[in-house]
Amino acid sequence: MNEWPEGWSDDNRGNRYGRGSASAQPEGARVMRQVRRGPGAAPGQGGGYGQGGGYGNGRPSAPPYGGVPQQPGYGGGQGYDDYGDAQGYDSGYSDGQVYGGGRGGGFVPNDDDPDPEYAGYRARPNWRRRIKVTVLTLVTVLIVTSVATYFWADSKLHRDVDLSKVIDRPETGQGTNYLIVGSDSRKGMSAEDKKKLHTGSAEGQRTDSMMILHVGGNGDTLISLPRDSDVEIPSYKGSTSGKVYPGQGRHTKLNAAYAEDGPTLLVRTVEFNTGLHIDHYVEIGFAGFANIVDAVGGVDMTLDQGFKDKYSGADFKAGKQTLNGEQALAFVRTRHAFATSDLQRTKNQQKFLSALAHQVATPSTVLNPFKLYPTMSAGLDSLTVDKDMSLWDLASMFWAMKGVSGGDGKSMNMPVSGSAGGNLIWDKAKVKTLVNELKNDETVTVSGN
Repeated sequence: MNEWPEGWSDDNRGNRYGRGSASAQPEGARVMRQVRRGPGAAPGQGGGYGQGGGYGNGRPSAPPYGGVPQQPGYGGGQGYDDYGDAQGYDSGYSDGQVYGGGRGGGFVPNDDDPDPEYAGYRARPNWRRRIKVTVLTLVTVLIVTSVATYFWADSKLHRDVDLSKVIDRPETGQGTNYLIVGSDSRKGMSAEDKKKLHTGSAEGQRTDSMMILHVGGNGDTLISLPRDSDVEIPSYKGSTSGKVYPGQGRHTKLNAAYAEDGPTLLVRTVEFNTGLHIDHYVEIGFAGFANIVDAVGGVDMTLDQGFKDKYSGADFKAGKQTLNGEQALAFVRTRHAFATSDLQRTKNQQKFLSALAHQVATPSTVLNPFKLYPTMSAGLDSLTVDKDMSLWDLASMFWAMKGVSGGDGKSMNMPVSGSAGGNLIWDKAKVKTLVNELKNDETVTVSGN
């Protein structure tokens, strides 16, 4: 059946153009291909503008103009004109190429080509996204590590001191006051450890060093309390019995208060004799102190003169040297080698704590987890603190002590006016001025011995 419109038969085609015809009339239907409706050709077979059907490279094309399938090429795949030159009207149609691109011929895609099916396609790296993912990953790891470290460190604190048992306390002032104590506790030490560290085997506990650290807005102040200071033992509540013992006006050395009833009586005695409220209590024993020094890799010290002390085991030469845990303990405990025994010892203790704080805070320690965590573990395992002490309070104390020792605050001994019966007598006028300045968080103007 002829599907061409009426009038387009072979009989009335008239003159034709093509084949050299000069006629203006269109060529007859006889030479036109018939259009038949039916199923489209299979992919890669006919039905396109060139070889392989479709627009190029064997890919099927969508039917144009309302669903009429693509028709075979006019020259057996060689072009429009099968009457003349075999190359046809435009050889670009016969070999699968399409004007405006396609996949045939010498087409070369660029990096922005959106077709991932092409074998040579490679997406341009999205560096902004990669950097964002990397930063988020690092932040997440940092947060998780910090939180885990916090709970680990918090669990290691020994909160054994209950300051609520301290009675008749003075009013709190501005700033925060820490009572820092170095005890001669030999708890957990073997006989070999005691011999190595020259601690002896005395029973009970005494305080080898005591300091008040005031942390405030007008400069931090570190005040050493000589253990031979003459103090009055006030009324107090027994730490274990709960019984209240009335004061009898009894005077003794300051370190005897700790030996009598531990930390709570020591805090009560310091508050009674100074009028200064103690907010937090921190204590470290012999073994813990030595372990911290060893964990940090030793502490560098420069000594103006050498000295020996058979009681503490000290044997030092003048000059710069690195002290290990055993040597450090001997250094801060030595007093028999000095004329002003207790006062010189407190100065040595402050000097060593300054060096230790700076050693702990160096990048080689803070940024090295193999050194930081052992140091933190040794310190936290060795500390005894009050029940209200948090890690933030402990960190605040450490940085304040580091600042004071480094020259950002003031360090001093409690002002002393003389001695009586082997006990050091505090200068009451200077102590009163000092305490008032600390209570009001003012810059300290008082100087110590």
